[in-house]
Amino acid sequence: MSQSEDKKNVKKTSDLSEEQVRKYLEDDMGFFDRHTDLIGKFEFSHTPGRTASIFEKQVSVLREKNVELRQRISTLTNNAKKNDAIFKNSRDLILSLLDAENLDELHANFSYAMENTFSVEFFCIIIFGDEEKTKPIRTEKRDVASDKIGAIMKGQKPVCGALRKTELDFLFPESKGIGSAAVIPIINTEVIGVIAMGSSNATHYNSDMGTLFLTYIAEILARSISNLNY
Repeated sequence: MSQSEDKKNVKKTSDLSEEQVRKYLEDDMGFFDRHTDLIGKFEFSHTPGRTASIFEKQVSVLREKNVELRQRISTLTNNAKKNDAIFKNSRDLILSLLDAENLDELHANFSYAMENTFSVEFFCIIIFGDEEKTKPIRTEKRDVASDKIGAIMKGQKPVCGALRKTELDFLFPESKGIGSAAVIPIINTEVIGVIAMGSSNATHYNSDMGTLFLTYIAEILARSISNLNY
């Protein structure tokens, strides 16, 4: 082969991009079966001062993928266990709310679960009515609630994250240092009240958290409160 032909072949090869080479090898998976002599010529950076063959490189890549896969499975398993625990605890709370024979018992069952089962730092149930009451469930006038948490009431869906000071002062008038909160409307044809939970941790309640179980609890409270003729 002449020098001009060699130069021509070198130029032709250099014109190929890495992506083109990659696509060619992907489309022709039997390439290395037909050219087994090339396999031993490939060397890859492995550790400082050492190179690895293509087989060693494949083993290394597979090991890394295996570790990553195990980590993903472990994360999924842990999440499943957490969800199972949340489901069980929520089910127990819902059953206790349905079994309540009066408002005192309803509030007591809710409070017990918040404190002892879910370890909620701050919590309350507020019902909107014509008169203010403090026992057994706190009641606030609807126009007052609308003035303080009107946006939450109008949205008719859970709100989680950092709230305005006026909202926190209304929801937790005797508590300070609340960094984040979750507020779930209690709806029975209209918003008749809210459940509020707070934490000193500013990121404990956030917009990315799931609110399915909290919504279920609010629905049960709406039904129970109505049945008890509050």
